[in-house]
Amino acid sequence: MTPLYESQSFFDLLSRSYQKLLGRPLVGTDLTSGEGPRWLYEAAPFGILAHDTQADPIFVYGNRAAQKRFGYSWEELTALPSRLSAEAPDRQERADFLERVSRDGFVEGYRGMRVTKSGERFWIEGVTVWQLLDDNGNRHGQAALLPLG
Repeated sequence: MTPLYESQSFFDLLSRSYQKLLGRPLVGTDLTSGEGPRWLYEAAPFGILAHDTQADPIFVYGNRAAQKRFGYSWEELTALPSRLSAEAPDRQERADFLERVSRDGFVEGYRGMRVTKSGERFWIEGVTVWQLLDDNGNRHGQAALLPLG
């Protein structure tokens, strides 16, 4: 099975749902067919995280920039319940925010406290979170674009 960081279909889900909901491309249009997944995973100048639709969602994707920021390997990140990216006191605020994303389709400009694998706390700011919707409108989870800097 192809890992999601190499999957053209998962890249298409991320980029098409972003384009549809926000009205602008997730990545530049200068990438040739098939280059998108590798560029997004290895070279994007921003973090991308995505979780599934379970009752307690698990991260299914995190590009290298996101892995570095949170201090997890691919294997560790994709086994992690996404709620654990925030400390316990911040989890209700995070849950309320994600409910807003579910209702509205996307939210831009989010700011919240997060925690790394080692326990370091840090702010994420200017984050865009959107629903992962396929071409038939089926929901596959949510994704977040984290500006770095």
